[in-house]
Amino acid sequence: MIITPWRKKKSRSLATKNSLKLRTATLVLFAIVIFSAIIVSAWFTGEGTISQIFSQINTFQQQPPVWLEVPMVTGKYLLFPTVGLFLSMLVITKISPYPQTWSRCLVVTIILVLTGRYLVWRTLSTLNLSTPLNGVFSLGLFLLELLVLVSSTIQLFLMLNVKNRRREADEKYRAVMDGNFHPSVDIFIPTYNEPVFILRRTIIGCQALDYQNKQIYLLDDTQRLEMKQLARELGCNYLIRPNNHHAKAGNLNHALAHTKGELVVVFDADFIPTTNFLIRTLGFFQDEKVALVQTPQSFYNADPIARNLGLENIITPEEEVFYRQIQPIRDGVGSVVCAGTSFVVRRSALEETGGFVTESLSEDYFTGISLSAKGYKLIYLDEKLSAGLATENISAHATQRLRWAQGTLQAFFIQSNPLTIKGLKPIQRLAHLEGLLHWFTSISRLGFLLMPLAYSFLNVVPIRATTAELLYYLLPYWGANLIVFSWLNLRSRSAILAEIYGLVLVFPLAMTVIKVMFNPFSKGFKVTPKGTTNHQYYFNWHLALPLIILFISTAISLWRNLGMCLSQLWMDTNAPQLGQHIKGLGLGWMWSIYNLILLGVALLILLDTPKPDLYEWFDLRRIVSLNFADKKIWGVTTSMSEIGLEISLTQAPPTDLVIGSALDLEIKESDLKLEGIVIANTYKDEFPTFRVHFQNLTLEQHRHLVKMLFCRPGQWKSHCTPNEFKSLLLLLKILLRPRIISQPKIDISVMKIAKV
Repeated sequence: MIITPWRKKKSRSLATKNSLKLRTATLVLFAIVIFSAIIVSAWFTGEGTISQIFSQINTFQQQPPVWLEVPMVTGKYLLFPTVGLFLSMLVITKISPYPQTWSRCLVVTIILVLTGRYLVWRTLSTLNLSTPLNGVFSLGLFLLELLVLVSSTIQLFLMLNVKNRRREADEKYRAVMDGNFHPSVDIFIPTYNEPVFILRRTIIGCQALDYQNKQIYLLDDTQRLEMKQLARELGCNYLIRPNNHHAKAGNLNHALAHTKGELVVVFDADFIPTTNFLIRTLGFFQDEKVALVQTPQSFYNADPIARNLGLENIITPEEEVFYRQIQPIRDGVGSVVCAGTSFVVRRSALEETGGFVTESLSEDYFTGISLSAKGYKLIYLDEKLSAGLATENISAHATQRLRWAQGTLQAFFIQSNPLTIKGLKPIQRLAHLEGLLHWFTSISRLGFLLMPLAYSFLNVVPIRATTAELLYYLLPYWGANLIVFSWLNLRSRSAILAEIYGLVLVFPLAMTVIKVMFNPFSKGFKVTPKGTTNHQYYFNWHLALPLIILFISTAISLWRNLGMCLSQLWMDTNAPQLGQHIKGLGLGWMWSIYNLILLGVALLILLDTPKPDLYEWFDLRRIVSLNFADKKIWGVTTSMSEIGLEISLTQAPPTDLVIGSALDLEIKESDLKLEGIVIANTYKDEFPTFRVHFQNLTLEQHRHLVKMLFCRPGQWKSHCTPNEFKSLLLLLKILLRPRIISQPKIDISVMKIAKV
């Protein structure tokens, strides 16, 4: 079906084409770099024509068009429109707390107008080309800023059309519930080196799905005996292949050739579906043009950034922005991103496109592009129907993000390039272009961190603007974006927290982007490690070193800028150049303070906190009865996991109920009876609290626990991130009292559970 001789010939042909694209794309980029270097060198050496051109541009910048001048009323600058703009933005977001079509379009239109206005001002009035050194930094900053503006403008434009499929899912799922639409489904669980306990609950979760016509396949790419035994124990199909060619994509294609279900579902090894996953998604496939339905990725543990900051229950995972804001936007223009897990795909459509794409590390993304290019629809259903394990330390987080960056940017060098592949509409290409540009903005972010150093150490002023111009052009643009940033992304991320998440990996991401553009296939697929523990604090020096150097340099530059500002205030500031330099220094030290705050928080993020337990504990309330020494004791759970629970008793416990006591317990709502042993006891909120470790768990009991903990429909909720002001206060609080100081002593009993 999929693995055929013609496919092998096609792979060789694609390899030849990719090699040609590699040379072409790299040579074009290299030519741009060389050409720019020649121009800059000629400018610095005083070459006549080049110097004259830049001199004329500089003269124009000093005398911008009259209509760019800041209007004045009775000698005071006209700032009332800015205040009115902010108030109108606030009123719109209050009237429409959740973006509706009218409010979203109105806000987006205002932001687009402000962006255009700001860009015109930056282009025609703010470039400082007075000297080659000033000019290089001024043009460099402008180009870096332009990259961010283009990316954000495309995203804003796409926001004018957003899809919400929940009502459509309500209509279509009835055919599945009634049995009128009952396609056969193959569920693929690819695994490489994940621990058995992670795969166990994933398989159990898939078996608990409320749908009969399904087959579950464990795709073991390491041919481990324990995986084969697990599949036999749980009663699912087990598939291996003779080699590991093309990593996950090759594993999935091998499974396609040995299965026959009409629809294929893919879950990563750590993702567990809720019982209604298939019921909610299969109905869309009644439309023959629908090839794929993607659902969000949720996580049942905090990501390492939130955990290391001590904000697990306050800020949302990084992926929330993508799944709550970006995917609905993509759905509106027919360019939904296949995210590699928690999706359903039509087998016949996959066979038509040749299976999962093997050209890139991001097989999921380019498989979706190939399906779209054939005219198929990709649907995004914004319902949390599964949950997985987020990366458990900052090193794994970096590994995952860098692989995503490399895999996505390989688009420029493969057949499935969304900018050139035949069959996509212009609006679809535009959406994919924004996704590619997103990774390049890491270079811009790095430039913004380094730019204040030029103010101090090189006496460079890259932006030439008066205070009035900053208030009239920069403030409305920056302020309006700040007001609606969180509102537009449905409260999934504040602007300052988005900066923090981007800053942590800014150096390796920027380097990865550059490396990929010159050597896109230098690294193979590297699986993100999952199921790890850590019993002590660990500082990631490898990621921290460049940030530490930048922090120290920024602190020194801030001190120098402040000193220079104070010393020159005593001098004659009537000279235009001197006054302009002082204003530049003022902007530089404010910029430095902002960067120091972000860098300080980023360094705290790189200190991994202890994670002694392999298993996640959930804040789940259930009524429990304990049977001990012929006595029945009642209580309520305060936390639960697959291997134990913590229970607060509602009555005084027997004096002989101590650590090491064996007992029987029953979770009433689930009618689940278990055996346990007390491993810890204490008082919480004046209630006697016991921690119990389960004993002699049967497979049936474990199935009940997994279903109760991970598979309840609607259990994975979307949470809101604090607003900008509260986010800033949180970061300042963390800087003053980091988690290593504020975190209570690690609960040893949890460590005991993990070792049992």
